[in-house]
Amino acid sequence: MTDSASEDTTASTPDAQALPLAGVRVVELGNYIAAPTAGRLLADFGAEVIKVERPRTGDELRNWRLYAGDTSMLYRTINRGKRSIEVDLRSAEGRDLVLDLVEVSDVLIENFRPGTLDKWGLGADALAARNPELVVSRISAFGQTGPMSQRPGFAAVAEAYGGLRELVGESDRPPSRVGVSIGDSIAGLYAAFGIVMSLFDRGNRRGRGDRPWSPTERHVDVALHEAVFSMMESLLPDYSAHGVLRARAGGRMEGIAPSNAYTCAGGETVVVAGNGDSIYGRFMHAIERPDLATRPDLATNAGRWAAREEIDDAVNAWTGARSRAEVLDVLDAAGVPAGPIYTAEDIATDEQYVARDMVQHLPVDVGGTTVEVAFPGIVPLLGERSVPVSGPGPDLGADTHTVVVDLLGRSSCPCRTCASAGSAVG
Repeated sequence: MTDSASEDTTASTPDAQALPLAGVRVVELGNYIAAPTAGRLLADFGAEVIKVERPRTGDELRNWRLYAGDTSMLYRTINRGKRSIEVDLRSAEGRDLVLDLVEVSDVLIENFRPGTLDKWGLGADALAARNPELVVSRISAFGQTGPMSQRPGFAAVAEAYGGLRELVGESDRPPSRVGVSIGDSIAGLYAAFGIVMSLFDRGNRRGRGDRPWSPTERHVDVALHEAVFSMMESLLPDYSAHGVLRARAGGRMEGIAPSNAYTCAGGETVVVAGNGDSIYGRFMHAIERPDLATRPDLATNAGRWAAREEIDDAVNAWTGARSRAEVLDVLDAAGVPAGPIYTAEDIATDEQYVARDMVQHLPVDVGGTTVEVAFPGIVPLLGERSVPVSGPGPDLGADTHTVVVDLLGRSSCPCRTCASAGSAVG
């Protein structure tokens, strides 16, 4: 990657240099979840991600769901494995510092409203002048072009525009959220994929003797609502071909049965996906309803969907008389896909998660006390176990001095320690 990438790499684990993205340096200009998710995915697999945050307050995510201290676990999770520097992007000094950083980096990620970086002197021309081979990923509500490109929007709006919100919840109630900022996370996944694809293309072009694309010629453009829309399966084709408008179906999936959540004795719940033709027969025998297993009108999914209420009533009667453990044991023995509906407490000790290092514990300062906190592992696995998480999201500005002085070679630094001693960016 960049020749300078080896100057200041930090081995976060003994195998850090063996990770696929080791040697890639990323400048992350972004708040909230979408761009930081893209940066997290790159950092997970070895990239050096330098997160640029506004002075004093930093990324607003630091205060979202904040239960103690000054940095939320949401921030610590989304920004794991990164470095944090404080830079005022609206100032000439901040602009110059970022451009110096761009010059020794491979990737820039941003999720500001289109045109914002241009106002700050960090548009495509300025980036290309400092690094003609820089890979740039831009994430915004509605993309960089089109009549809605200048509109602001968070994931909630994107999920509505993308068609997802209309399908979540019960049919007799207003649409619901899914409980996480799924639109942002999907956009971050696409941005990371676009970045890796562009890095691959850059390497291929160099290998052929061609000039790689510059920031003025091509960038990765991810719109939140398009990212959501891309996950909607045949929503649009079904309407276009058949005039079908999908509707909310609660715990079910439109047109597929039986597949739902069912309540067990004691109030615990399970999800059962018994909708395959052969699986359905085993499912009905397992719940002691051979009559439903052999009925000709229920032999195919279309018939089962028409009789979904009858089938679900039978399943609920059976699960309601048994504990969750008994229900799952019986269905597992019958080869019927089923599982418990987990809380965070369940996930923390689940043997499958633990066996694959999908729950990893890291020391974190929580309101002045260092606590071992459980974090999600890294997906996908490279081998049999998760790559170790290198560290939680950093304290605000923790790496400003190292990046400015050691990496960029500046004699003065805007970090809090240097500023209190009278130093200024030179």
